[in-house]
Amino acid sequence: MKLSYLWRGLAGHPIHPPLTDVTIGTYTFATVAAVADVTGISDSSGAYGWWIALIFGLIVTGPTALTGLLDWLSITRGTELWKTATLHLTAMLSATVFFALAAIFGHASYRYGNVSGGAFVLTVVGFGLLTLGGWLGGAIVFVHGMRVLQLKDEPAGRAVSPIPHAEKEEAD
Repeated sequence: MKLSYLWRGLAGHPIHPPLTDVTIGTYTFATVAAVADVTGISDSSGAYGWWIALIFGLIVTGPTALTGLLDWLSITRGTELWKTATLHLTAMLSATVFFALAAIFGHASYRYGNVSGGAFVLTVVGFGLLTLGGWLGGAIVFVHGMRVLQLKDEPAGRAVSPIPHAEKEEAD
């Protein structure tokens, strides 16, 4: 078994996409919790959930970004796929910066069970960039077909197997 499986995943089962699900879900929850606090739907639990979700999101962004960067480095520079992936990378890094700034500047109000106006705006901008980055990430897979094997007749048991098979490795 190759060592690169640790950060790239197996052929047909890349590591980066499932990590993005965790990251996007966490930041989405943070945004919803911030909206709940700012609109008065929650007294203080929205603010606490918002800040904790931001911190957890920033933690899981590390491995998500690292695996994405390693995938990006494998793309031929200057291709249309590379251009789309570079926009995806830029949007996601920008979103991360906005979420980090929201956590930093919102910490004081979080301690009192509130989401400040500035931290809320930073969170919403971060979420907008996250949404754009997710859309671009979808284009990388579903339009450009990155890391999609196209093994339509692969038997179900082999398709889901964690053991690499020669057909998968050749298609990758």
